[in-house]
Amino acid sequence: MTFVFRIFAVFAALSLLSGSVFANDNLGDLIDALAAGKLKDRAGQIEAIAETGDPRAVPALSAMRDGALYFRKSDKKVFLTEKAGSDFVLFDPLTGDEVETLAKGAVTKVKVNNRLRRQLTAVIGSMTLESQNPEIRLAAARTIFKSRDVGSLEALEAAIQSEQDEAVRSAMELARAAVLLNTDAETFEKVRAVELVGSKGGRDAIPLLKELQSSQDESIAQAAEKQIAQIEKAQAVWDTAQTIWFGISLGSVLLLAAIGLAVTFGVMGVINMAHGEMVMLGAYTTFVVQESSSRGEFHPSALTEPDLRLSPHPAPTLQPPVEYRVATGQKGWGPVARYVPANAWTPAPGV
Repeated sequence: MTFVFRIFAVFAALSLLSGSVFANDNLGDLIDALAAGKLKDRAGQIEAIAETGDPRAVPALSAMRDGALYFRKSDKKVFLTEKAGSDFVLFDPLTGDEVETLAKGAVTKVKVNNRLRRQLTAVIGSMTLESQNPEIRLAAARTIFKSRDVGSLEALEAAIQSEQDEAVRSAMELARAAVLLNTDAETFEKVRAVELVGSKGGRDAIPLLKELQSSQDESIAQAAEKQIAQIEKAQAVWDTAQTIWFGISLGSVLLLAAIGLAVTFGVMGVINMAHGEMVMLGAYTTFVVQESSSRGEFHPSALTEPDLRLSPHPAPTLQPPVEYRVATGQKGWGPVARYVPANAWTPAPGV
């Protein structure tokens, strides 16, 4: 099931918890009216649905925005839909109950354009500000921040007054500041809104602030320019710290590889060409431990019996430590891998 249908439970619970009876009892008729009329009339129809304040309308509006709202040709009744091969499964727009399955030719999509999609996004954001789920309220505030719909200002201000979650309240205040910049508010209010957007919006606020740089009001333009400079300065510090951290991480990997080569050469007197395979085995072991422990399925056999089918070469066979003499005349103690040619070393006398 799509997200549209999964959120039915949230809004149904909201309606029951609030215990309210919505003044507009013909919400179903308003939704069915979307099947009639022309595209130019759709904005007014959406506004009429939004004015009911009924959270049950949110799934239908969301489906309409996402192109999943269709009406049945036989009676012009509107349904939420889900594709099932070449057919469509129809769901009641208010209850989410499955109604029937029809062929593609029996239904028609409720069409929208980009302007209507922007309107729907703003309306959905406003209607979800009073949800019992803080995640939905947070998503609504972020949506309004991006759309900057003036019609959401009143709902935002009311929601801020009753909001108890600090993170959600901060997001709502940021959205209110963004909307305020799109109104005819006083200059001092807009300047304060610019400062709030700059201090809380971060990188996401830069496009909005750059628009305000060309404002005819000099104080607003200067405030926007100042906030952009502060954001870019903070971002430069974080980018520098990130670069240093990545450099240390990569340098650590290279250092470990270099130490491995140095130890191998110091013990054997030759460059062990199997060292790359050893690094691969270490990476494989780390991956197995990390993946298995994260799922709670770790077992020592995962390390003692690794699957080496991905390796292009056979696994090294380690022999017991013996004293050996390399062809160069050097000798020492250590394990001898079969990757060292047999004629490259000779056992010391008495071994």
